[in-house]
Amino acid sequence: MDLPTDIKNAVIRGHIDEKSPYPPDMAGQPGIIELVERALQENIEVGTILKKGLVGGMEAVGEKFSNGEYFLPDMLMSAQTMKAGMKLIEPLLRGDAAQHLGKVVIGTVKGDMHDIGKNLIAVILEGGGFEVIDLGIDVSPEKFVEQAQAHPEAIIGMSALLTTTRESMRASVDLIRESGLKNKIIVGGAVVTAAFADEIGADGYERDAPKAVPLVKNLLGVAG
Repeated sequence: MDLPTDIKNAVIRGHIDEKSPYPPDMAGQPGIIELVERALQENIEVGTILKKGLVGGMEAVGEKFSNGEYFLPDMLMSAQTMKAGMKLIEPLLRGDAAQHLGKVVIGTVKGDMHDIGKNLIAVILEGGGFEVIDLGIDVSPEKFVEQAQAHPEAIIGMSALLTTTRESMRASVDLIRESGLKNKIIVGGAVVTAAFADEIGADGYERDAPKAVPLVKNLLGVAG
């Protein structure tokens, strides 16, 4: 049995534990909970569980989403499965500073109450080894500035799901820049495009959630 591969497959299929009826063909089989616990019992390195299993699974899900094989509900199920596995290894990750590759402050911009995409990005970034500070929804430009000041080393991530709130995103980016802060800024959401990201002066944009990890790594100059 190759446990990291089994963990990866459980993430891809969205199978949380033996009691889970989803997906039907895996009902009664070990899910992410049992597989991660077994991997820890067998002293498989946490980094291997994380990278080859959990993150590897979400990367595969991202490819399926990009290819039209998976849709948002599939990604959310896989993200929840990954999160369940992350909870089991988080204490070990916290004890190993090498696993913290950087910090990301993330929030949905003012006037926007949507959080599905933001939550998905947060889970994926945590799985990729980053510390995530989630500001929630309806975050004002001033709040983003406050957090950028408190965490000058952090990347600031902004999400918008409504056309009307793209201007809140613009205002938030403008206020951070006007405040003289040097934080890198990434943006995303259903109504955000690469052209709009460039227009408002963001440092990064990615349409597919699982690709947020390499984007953040690149902006922070982190290898791997």
